[in-house]
Amino acid sequence: MAEPGGRALEEARSPRPDRAVDYQERALLRVSRTFALTIPQLPRRLRRVIGNAYLLCRIADTIEDEPALSRPQKQRLLGEFAQAVAGSAPAGAFVARLGPMLSDATGPDEWDLATHAGLLLDLTHGFRPAQRAAIDRCIGIMTKGMAEFGGSAPGGLGTLRDLERYTYCVAGVVGEMITDLLCEDSTEIAARRDRLRPLSARFGCGLQLVNILKDFHADQRRGACWLPRAAFADGVDLSSPEVRRQAAFLEGQTGLVAVAVEHLKAALEYTLLIPPGHAGVRRFLLWTLGLAALTLRRIHANPRFAPGDAVKAPRPYVWAMVVVTGAAARWDAVLRWLFRNATARLPQAR
Repeated sequence: MAEPGGRALEEARSPRPDRAVDYQERALLRVSRTFALTIPQLPRRLRRVIGNAYLLCRIADTIEDEPALSRPQKQRLLGEFAQAVAGSAPAGAFVARLGPMLSDATGPDEWDLATHAGLLLDLTHGFRPAQRAAIDRCIGIMTKGMAEFGGSAPGGLGTLRDLERYTYCVAGVVGEMITDLLCEDSTEIAARRDRLRPLSARFGCGLQLVNILKDFHADQRRGACWLPRAAFADGVDLSSPEVRRQAAFLEGQTGLVAVAVEHLKAALEYTLLIPPGHAGVRRFLLWTLGLAALTLRRIHANPRFAPGDAVKAPRPYVWAMVVVTGAAARWDAVLRWLFRNATARLPQAR
């Protein structure tokens, strides 16, 4: 039965091989702690399409992050991937070319995902036209943005505007895609599209900024940095392994945490615009937001953290957040109170 305000929607008419469906479900469990937790909260009719879209985004990430690829190679592969998603080029040729070009620096789960892109695209091409249009737009913008930035230099991005453009291309557009898919599924949600759309981009940008802060060390080790130099005082060398010892770096990092908090505030407003009757969608959003807030708190409490895993929220904290926000999913006043308490000790934008 559809959630309140939704319309009963038929499954895509194109056949979907059981093998592709089974692979997608297994792949989600392997490659994403967050989405393996949150996607099952969605109505069944949305799980497959949003799960598929997420995994396609991860394939684009894998190309972007592969250190063995030159910038021209990345640009070419990203363009071919976008064409394969859109159905304007054969997926098999892209997959056959990508696999051998990935080095050991790509983890086994990401390598497996990339080499099974054809299976995932079998599902993609069976979705309804409006669903495919949302995915095609997202992957098109994402891959063009990744090709433009071409892998950040060790010294970081230039300005805060560069950071905004990058986070929009790789994550803000994902928020817009999810909004389009939710609106396609529910006329009740679609009635709020004009208010949801701008907030959705900020939701995605906030999540990406949290990841950039969390993954600073891992990115630095592979010769990349997505932090903007303009956020730090002159003399801060973002490529230096010792940069975290500098007070000027920590001051700049604190300012970026405040930027992330503002984005997460927008993410909360986005979530509260989803009608309370759509409790599964709200949980999907709340748990993603809650994990980001927990990570941001740990980054701020331990600004000289070493590897990214050091600031991942421990499982007891995660499950406490899941239980509390899940129980309060329909209650806007309670959710606002929980968010204020979760972010009370974080720096706020001036």
